[in-house]
Amino acid sequence: MPAKKTPSKKIEAKAKPKAEKKSKKNKKRVESYSSYIYKVLKQVHPDTGISSKAMSIMNSFINDAFERIATEAGKLVRYNKKGTLSSREIQTAVRLILPGELAKHAVSEGTKAVTKYTSNA
Repeated sequence: MPAKKTPSKKIEAKAKPKAEKKSKKNKKRVESYSSYIYKVLKQVHPDTGISSKAMSIMNSFINDAFERIATEAGKLVRYNKKGTLSSREIQTAVRLILPGELAKHAVSEGTKAVTKYTSNA
C-alpha cells in the first residue's frame, strides 16, 4: 500500500481564500414596528420623543399582542372547521382578547382599515 502523499505547498496556497477586500458587509435585517410606533407617536404627540429602551418595550408589546390575536384567530378557524383565516376571525379574536372599550376602538379602527383597503384595491 503506497504512502499517502501530502499536498504540496502550491496546492495549499490555492486552497486558502484570497485576502478579503474591505467591503460593506450586508447587515441582517431586523424587523420591528419602531417606524410605525414613531409615526403614531408623532400623530398623537408631535413634540414628544421616545427612548430606545421605551421603543424596545413598545415593540415587544406589539409583538405579544400580535401573537395572542393570531393564536386566538387560528383557534377560531379550527373550531369552525374552516380553511381560511379572515378579517372576521381577527375581529372576534380582538373582541375576546382586548378588554372593554379598547376592543371597541380596535374593532372600529380595523373595520376602517379594511374598508379603506378594499376601496383602493
